[in-house]
Amino acid sequence: MGSALASDRAVYLPGTVRVAAKILVVGHFAVGKTTFVGSLSEIRPLRTEETMTQAGALVDDLRGTEDKTTTTVAMDFGRLTLSESLVLYLFGAPGQRRFTRLWRDMTHGALGALVLADTRRLEQSFPVMAVLEEHGLPYAVAVNHFQGAPRFAESEVREALDLLPETPLVTCDARDRASSTQALIALVQHLQSRQARISQEQA
Repeated sequence: MGSALASDRAVYLPGTVRVAAKILVVGHFAVGKTTFVGSLSEIRPLRTEETMTQAGALVDDLRGTEDKTTTTVAMDFGRLTLSESLVLYLFGAPGQRRFTRLWRDMTHGALGALVLADTRRLEQSFPVMAVLEEHGLPYAVAVNHFQGAPRFAESEVREALDLLPETPLVTCDARDRASSTQALIALVQHLQSRQARISQEQA
């Protein structure tokens, strides 16, 4: 499914763009990464989804995702132009742990990452965050709300995920462009404030 913003005019970048930033959208299996990238991308997203098989069921945790029929096997890719001079390239990583090597490869050149989380399976976010921390990649966490999923206070989610006080934690609906935009803004603001702090320390 293409983005609601996709059009012939939106395919090509304006000549005024001078800065391109790579942002990762990561998270465990079936947390909504493909949907998130698709809701934001101004071009038709590149998707590498394949039909799930019985063989995959032997290695992937399908609890709470019984209706899922496809899965990302390489990456999702979308684009979002923020201003006349700045464009974001969104890279969605596959969620299965067997793709950990690909996660590491995708961190190269990225400014930061948005970690999508599901309150039904918060513990599955730890391997993803571990890879980001291993590579020193700053991130924000967005809890993607699913129908029937339990809702917790922000302090409880922070404690469960063992987040640092400065790590942004927001909620979103990956299907909704406005909601997804707010989650992405939280990450960008975090990256800006972090860079400003580093610059001050180096001055």
